[in-house]
Amino acid sequence: MSFFESLLVLLLVAVVLLQISRRLRVPYPSMLAMAGAAVALVPGMPYISLEPGTALALFIAPALLDAAFDFPVGIARRFWLPLLVFAIGGVVFTAAAVAWIGWAYAGLPIAAALVLGAIVAPPDAAAATAVLSSMAIPRTTDTVLRGESLFNDAAALLIFDAALAIQSAGHMDTEVALHLGFAVPGGILLGVGAALLVRRLTGFVSGTLGGNLLQFVQTFLLWILAVRLGLSAVLTIVALAMTLARTSEAISSARMRVQSYAVWTAVVFVLNVMAFLLMGMQARDIVGNMNSDNLGDAAIFALIVVITCIVMRFVVCVGYNRIHAWYAVSHGRPEPASMTQGLLSGWCGMRGLVTLATAFALPADFPQRDVVVLTAFAVVLATLVLQGLTLGPVIRWLGLDRRADGPRELAAARGLIAAAGLARLEGEREAEAEVLRSKFRLEQEALSRVESANSLENYRRLALAAIVAQRQKLEDLRSTSDINVDEYNLLLEEIDWRELSVLPEDARRIEEI
Repeated sequence: MSFFESLLVLLLVAVVLLQISRRLRVPYPSMLAMAGAAVALVPGMPYISLEPGTALALFIAPALLDAAFDFPVGIARRFWLPLLVFAIGGVVFTAAAVAWIGWAYAGLPIAAALVLGAIVAPPDAAAATAVLSSMAIPRTTDTVLRGESLFNDAAALLIFDAALAIQSAGHMDTEVALHLGFAVPGGILLGVGAALLVRRLTGFVSGTLGGNLLQFVQTFLLWILAVRLGLSAVLTIVALAMTLARTSEAISSARMRVQSYAVWTAVVFVLNVMAFLLMGMQARDIVGNMNSDNLGDAAIFALIVVITCIVMRFVVCVGYNRIHAWYAVSHGRPEPASMTQGLLSGWCGMRGLVTLATAFALPADFPQRDVVVLTAFAVVLATLVLQGLTLGPVIRWLGLDRRADGPRELAAARGLIAAAGLARLEGEREAEAEVLRSKFRLEQEALSRVESANSLENYRRLALAAIVAQRQKLEDLRSTSDINVDEYNLLLEEIDWRELSVLPEDARRIEEI
């Protein structure tokens, strides 16, 4: 099959896997990992080669920007200690432990062993998020788990870049030291400066298709520029996204945000699909070129690294949890997180896109590249299948499933939002203001009193019936050529938005991922 034909087949397989994972309530990254392993066994699949720099820019840059944009600076300040422990302590300790194993067992040079450690060290929150989105756990644990991936990735990629630079140079000299020392602050400054420029440019393209296209172009260009300047491309993208997120309301319309969210969600998902399946193709060729003795040694080494990654995650998470709890209790404060929350965090150590992309990015002359790539794939496969498939039962076993509390907390938040709208309309005397007050009051009362829920349901039923009539009339106008195609699409979009504003939450959500 050609590349295009193979890609179509792979994407079709991904669509099928999504439906299976949704119905079985299995995290879709776990399904993709198993699909990647299956691809490695399918004869005739083409080997697709990517330039190392292209692999990192293609897979990491958009995923990193998407994650950083969704994580506010204020949350990072509030949870700075656990994020610092997981990003620095967890990644550094895991990378160091794996590096020692790579040096002692596989005979890798110390810099190359540290590259391997950086590849497999960062947990990917995608699988955890896929499960957590359908469950409710303590909010602090949820926030840390969703946020740590961003900082884990940044820390691991910094170690990866530094160790790879030392390995490529053959030693640590003054030039390499200056390059590494300037890369971190220079990358942050470049990202912040680029964000200030992007804020000005966004005003010219906001609300257009060019605005969405610019988001991707600027992300890839900035990554490439940082690499060419010898700066940390990771921190450049993180600084860009977090700076933009602080002022997103001022530079983006509601329409643009909805469209941008949909586009970015689809693109990041497709990149995940491609990374898992391309890694399966590469693993197949590597295994095919190994003799049985080398393959056995590689399998044993990979198993040791998998166990090390899981154990180190538990050591860091549970250790931090108990030390933090002891410190809080000794100062007369309640435990910030229970032991069960620490155990859950320890089990949420699945590896994913970053591990695959950095393994792709290894140059062809990297020492024992085949063993390193196979090990990275084994860590991703083992953690996603073992931990990803059991995460839901573990949450229930630990007694951390708070799904019963979730709807009540969400209703309370909606009630506060409705109250804010009512307060703003207080004192307004126009007839339109009274209509709006009635709508907000209806929502507020339905959220606070069970008996008012019927009123909200009646409101939705009547509104949806009216919308059906509007849509039918629109179709009649098109069939009689009273409106052209552009007018039809504009009016259809207005009716669709009206319907979305009326539908209940479960009918508005796209459930694929």
